[in-house]
Amino acid sequence: MTSPAPTDSVPPQLSAGPRPATGPAADEGLARRLRALACTAPLHDLDARKANLAGEYSVYGMAEIALAAIDLVTLNMDFDTGADHDQIVARLVPRVAAQAPRRPAAEHERVARWVLENLINVGSVDRGFRAVYGTFDPDGTYVRRDYDFKLLEEVPGPGGTVYLRTTDEAVNVLVGALDTDVTSAQIAAEVKLEVLISRGRLADAQLAAEQARYRTVQYSETLRKALDATRRNVRAVDWLHAVPDMIAEALDHVADRYRHENAILTNIRKARDESEDPEHKRRAAELVDIVKDCIRRHTQLQSRLLEAGPLFRAEQDRQAFATPLAASGIDLYGHLLAPVLPLPLEGALRVTDAFFAHGTGLRTPVSVRVGDLVDILLTPPVEREHLGAEMPEPDLIATPDDSRFSEEQLAAAMELLDLPHDAPRRLSGLLAEARATGDPDLAYLVALLAVHAASPPVGTAYRQGERKLLFAVDDGTELDDPEFGGADLIVGTALLDAAGMAADRTEAA
Repeated sequence: MTSPAPTDSVPPQLSAGPRPATGPAADEGLARRLRALACTAPLHDLDARKANLAGEYSVYGMAEIALAAIDLVTLNMDFDTGADHDQIVARLVPRVAAQAPRRPAAEHERVARWVLENLINVGSVDRGFRAVYGTFDPDGTYVRRDYDFKLLEEVPGPGGTVYLRTTDEAVNVLVGALDTDVTSAQIAAEVKLEVLISRGRLADAQLAAEQARYRTVQYSETLRKALDATRRNVRAVDWLHAVPDMIAEALDHVADRYRHENAILTNIRKARDESEDPEHKRRAAELVDIVKDCIRRHTQLQSRLLEAGPLFRAEQDRQAFATPLAASGIDLYGHLLAPVLPLPLEGALRVTDAFFAHGTGLRTPVSVRVGDLVDILLTPPVEREHLGAEMPEPDLIATPDDSRFSEEQLAAAMELLDLPHDAPRRLSGLLAEARATGDPDLAYLVALLAVHAASPPVGTAYRQGERKLLFAVDDGTELDDPEFGGADLIVGTALLDAAGMAADRTEAA
């Protein structure tokens, strides 16, 4: 039997306290997966919040409609423009109607617009979403970070129009790829598509072709954002290494895709012509349209890639020889407040006096010429009225009496509530007695006075010399009434200390 090891022989790494997890917890891949998972939260939130809509909308699958909306915007946007908002709603309505065909068409359109506006996040300041996730610093400290993203964004178009465009996050959500590299995903999709077609699995091939098209759109978005940033500020984009390398890789990518897509198109047409199954023919025809659209998008991408270099040089010349901006104003906090706060009062006064003496600018004198000065000195003073100028008579308009209850109704209600101090009553009985008078509004006035009496102004009544005060107490009994709900209050009258009030008034005098 072995003896236990002595305490001082325990390795230091085992005797220390708990350490943060290593491996996946500290890996950047975990952070990428957390950000990608956050992109799906707005879609799940749609189904969670559909219960807040006025009406019965539980029959609609809001996440499914949202994915269809992202799909439509992605396929209808172009390199320079986006998708039209109303056109997307019109194409989305049939999918909504398929989920609840017996519901009215106005409801289908409302659901489509609600989903689209929530994907844009209408109502927020920046129309974006925010998620919080945690990562580990190199020293092992757990840090929470904010991740801001958008799914659909509104971009200005020609003539003051506004278009919709999908973001990279939305494309990732759509194709189910969580933060993957654009080029590698595109090549994988093309190879997968070619293998599936050669094996005759046209249904799976159609899904792969659609994913390849989405990746093409995402690659175009990367280039478009780089060009837009160049138009705003050419120094904000790395045109020395990053963008030229990206353009060269993209041109090689487009050339490879042309060869793959033309070969795939030949195989699809062959499968379409040789197949005798109508379903296979239909699938093959749809694949032909999708691959043609991919070829069209690659053609457009290639033309933009070839125009990127001349655009950079033109923007560089334009921004280099542009008129410099005016000097920025004074930063009161950085230039004045922050340096002055640590100073003693005597030193701070010298700084602030000098600053405001020079900061107020020049003051124009009253008289700038000798002639003006002579006129001012020789002009006799204007005589003034002893009591001042006559005040105009105000034009008073009588305010109409728009009160709901009349003086007679108030008197009748106060008579009902004039209870003996030793005989309180229930609010339900007072309401029944008020309805018995035949006045339908009297019960509302009695209920209003009783609720007001639940917090009686004792101090005010005491100072004004009131002899008694109306009060109401809730003892937990529920009110059983056809018009009112809540508690069946106990309403009564409390007598105030008249002697004490008299003594207080005497001392005050």
